[in-house]
Amino acid sequence: MNVTEASEVCASVLDAVRSAVIADREFLETVMLGTLSRGHVLLEDVPGTGKTLTARSVAAALGLSFSRIQFTPDLLPADVTGTHVFNENDGTFEFNEGPIFANVVLADEINRAPPKTQAALLEAMEEEQVTVDGETRHLPTPFLVIATQNPVEQDGTFPLPEAQVDRFVVKSSIGYPDESGEVELLHRRADRETQSPTIDPVLSGDDVSDLQYVPETVRVNPDLIDYMVAISRMTRQDRRVDVGVSPRGTQRLFEATRSRATIVGREYVTPDDVKRVARPVLAHRLVLTPDAQVGDVAKADVIDDVLAEVPVPTVE
Repeated sequence: MNVTEASEVCASVLDAVRSAVIADREFLETVMLGTLSRGHVLLEDVPGTGKTLTARSVAAALGLSFSRIQFTPDLLPADVTGTHVFNENDGTFEFNEGPIFANVVLADEINRAPPKTQAALLEAMEEEQVTVDGETRHLPTPFLVIATQNPVEQDGTFPLPEAQVDRFVVKSSIGYPDESGEVELLHRRADRETQSPTIDPVLSGDDVSDLQYVPETVRVNPDLIDYMVAISRMTRQDRRVDVGVSPRGTQRLFEATRSRATIVGREYVTPDDVKRVARPVLAHRLVLTPDAQVGDVAKADVIDDVLAEVPVPTVE
């Protein structure tokens, strides 16, 4: 599969998802960045905006298996990874896979789980494997976590550790649809007999693996590599930032720009690609100073200021 073919496939996947989800195409492209970059996606939004439907629709369009985990304060690591169960017939213990064993895993309200359970998910996200009773088991390939959290309800929640937040390639939100979008939502509901829409797969699991390889072929000019490094380093020098973008974040920025070029059907990265993905890839990785938090400084605004300050290279 070449870049042009991959771009056409991405367009078909996005069209399929949009047939089920009332959402801005730019938002869905951001979710697609996570898939192409072989990473994970964090969605922060109020209930009822379509986060669960988005995750399920992405899995269906890609032809991948889907699993949903409802995170609660009493959720145990074994509830996520699975556990050994005694088989009375042959007197042995058999491993029962947990819901983490799927291609696309929706971690719903991830910040409601205690740190111990979040740590079990962290291994799965980083290593694509889980360890149960000292035995390591590999997860299906491809593997994508789409996690959600509620920004307005804080009772009974456990803030995600910075190490786990850093594992998400992108963070985004759906937002409320405009008036015409909400009207369209009701018309779609009236035209079907089931509450949730269904979509036909565009790809299969093997095709997704081929699709994920395509961004590796996209060219990145050395000046653009310097540009991305300069952006990350500038975040560490901003007086409003306590902890800036990590080297892992810089690498994710590099990967996301190549994925963005793939989506639009270009065999090379441009400065506009970097600017387009910088917010969703970098903003959630920042840790603001206490003064900045009290002053309600937005992390996205910090990224915008950095982009305005770092000179943009001229790439032929």
